[in-house]
Formats: sequence, C-alpha cells, structure tokens
Amino acid sequence: MTLLLVGAGSQAYREYLLRSVAAQYEIHLLADREPLWETPYLTGHTVLDTTDVAAMASAVRHLTCQGVMTWDDTRVVHTAELARLLGLPGSEPEAMLRCRDKRATREALREAGVPQARSELAASLPQARAAAALVGYPLVLKPRALNASTGVVKVDAPDRLSAGFRLARGAKAPGAVEVAPGDVLVEEYLDGPEISFDAAWHEGRMHPAFVARKECGFSPYFEETGHLVDAGDPLLTDPAVLDVVAAAHAAVGFTTGWTHTELRLTAQGPKVVEINARIGGDRIPDIGRLALGVDAALVAARVACGTAPDLAPDRHRVAGVRFHYPEADCIARQVVIDTPALPAPVETALAIALPGQELRLPPHGHVSSRYALVTAAAATEAECRAALDKAAGAVRLEVLKKL
Repeated sequence: MTLLLVGAGSQAYREYLLRSVAAQYEIHLLADREPLWETPYLTGHTVLDTTDVAAMASAVRHLTCQGVMTWDDTRVVHTAELARLLGLPGSEPEAMLRCRDKRATREALREAGVPQARSELAASLPQARAAAALVGYPLVLKPRALNASTGVVKVDAPDRLSAGFRLARGAKAPGAVEVAPGDVLVEEYLDGPEISFDAAWHEGRMHPAFVARKECGFSPYFEETGHLVDAGDPLLTDPAVLDVVAAAHAAVGFTTGWTHTELRLTAQGPKVVEINARIGGDRIPDIGRLALGVDAALVAARVACGTAPDLAPDRHRVAGVRFHYPEADCIARQVVIDTPALPAPVETALAIALPGQELRLPPHGHVSSRYALVTAAAATEAECRAALDKAAGAVRLEVLKKL
C-alpha cells in the first residue's frame, strides 16, 4: 500500500513519525531536495517544487496510491489540493487554508460563535495602534500565517507596541507562501494555562487522541520549552473542551485528517488560539505514544487512506519532553550527553545543535536555539518531572564562542 508524503521535515522532530509509518506503508516522498536520513524509510521519491501541485500530480500518476499526507504546516494546502486532484481522501483545500491563515480562522470562528480571542488585522503601525485601542492591553501580536510561535509577542503597554509590531511584522519562516507576509494580528491576551489537543478526524467525526500541557518561557515571547501528556488528563473528555474543538473544526470546514488545536483555559472557559491542520510538532506525538500508546503518525496515515481511526489507549502513563537552551546567544562547539547518568524514566536524549551552529535566544531566535531535547515517561507526573529535571545534569552544551 503506497502512501504519498509531501516533505519529511527535520530529522530531530520528524524521523520517529516516518519510521512508524514506514513499518506498515510503502512511502513515496515528494520533496524539494534529495532524501538523506529519510532514505531507509522510502520505497521511492521525487524531487520537485512541492508548491507546484500539478507537477506533483503528474509525477505520481503512474503510482497506485491510497493516500497522501504531510506534517509540514507550509504544505497542508498543497497536499489537500493534490489529494483532490488524485481523488484521494482528505479535507478540502479551502478548509486547510482557513487553518493556515490565522485571520481566516478568526473570521470563521467569529461567524460560528466559537470562543476565541478578540482579533484585529493590522498592516501598519497606525493600524496596530487603532486595533490596540479596540482590543486593550495586555495584547498579543502574531504574524498572520507562521508557526512555532515565530514572531509572537505579548505587549503589556502602549510604549512597547512599536517594537512588538516590528518584530511580528518582520518575522519570516521558510516555505510560508499561501498568505502574503506583512499582516499582523492584534489580539486579546488570553490568560490561563495553554494546552494542545490532538485528534484524528474521519468524515467529520472527531476522535480525540491526547492533550498536552504546554510549558512556555522567555516572556514576553511564547517559546515552548516543554510539554506534558497525562493519559488520565480529564481535559481529554471534558465536554467544554470537546465542544469548542468540534465547533471550531465545523466552522473552518475540516472533516478528514489530523489536527493539532491550541487552546487557552480561561476563566470564561476554553478558547481557541489556533488550529494546525497537521500532526503536532515538538515531539508531542512521541510523548502521546509514550503516555497512551497512541501512534499519531500511523493513525494519521490510515485516515489519509480513508480508514476510520482506532485511538484506544493501551497504557496509562505520564510522559514529557523538555528542550534545552543556552544561557546566552552563542556558537555551539558540541553537545555532550552522559548517557549512564540519565535516570531510568528517560526515553530519549537527543543532541539537536550541530558543531558551529549559532544559537540565538528569543527574540532573535526561537526553536532554532535549542541544543538538545529529552523525553521521559513514568507512572506519575511528579516522577516524570523529576526525571526530566535530573536529566538536565547529564546534557551539557560546550560553547565555542559567545555572541
């Protein structure tokens, strides 16, 4: 059974997904470059411009394909267009674009009455000031169509608006082409814990997978420094959360695939931050598997091929991931992991930074400033957190030069 995959992503964050899918599917990769680390998992590949949907369709018409998927934010719309051209399962491209374009998300949710932050669009600083007067302080500025919290900043007072707007408006990410750059959303700041809700969708029906509790740092930026998934998290079956997530997907028209929805748990109830029309990043699916035994990549592949998902858990644990950052901007010499010193609950300790790599903390860098990640799984949250704390002593960054 052949599955088309549009882009493989980075090895540190996506190889485990590819490995899982390759165990049950023949994978043909469509990518902008020749495969490197991906090669052992592929039965074939085509190098081409993955924004050219017609070219992708032409390249694979000789294959007998059961489905197509991507876990790259910047290719979810193109992948949906490819699925429609090839007559394969998936949500409509228009629904995918409403997820990618945060302004379109806000408009769809507003029309449907789904709880969310108040949001105004600004293409200039005067417009941002006018929007801020409507939204009020504190507020959040975010680029219209980027991900990984790139360019997202909290602004507490009017005298910080100009600097925050320049940061959000100037933020860039490779491959973001569906929405013209420059527009910034000026949004109400939602107080309360932030969570992500991963779910499979089949013909309009939601199948909840797992909830991750976010850990953020580097205020006023929203850098995600870790996540925790508890198999017994009551939010996974909380009616208010389920209702908001379901209503949000109905509003944007998403029916088939996998989504990673971010919400804030405010005093007024859960409110939608954004809908990502792909598997969660930051190794969240990995800790979801460790906590519940749910293999997000494999389930997403089955849904992409038209099969109803099975998300029954086979374990009940708590799992977490924590990312390691330098103390200050620097150039990395190497990352040293003392494996024997890692506590037993640690599942993965992985060096991310390469020798000679620049590591810059927010706002000049974001996820690219991480030098290592550690995952752990245990019977309780306290045991999991303790293992992640102890593992920090076994992971060391050697600095070549401070910047």
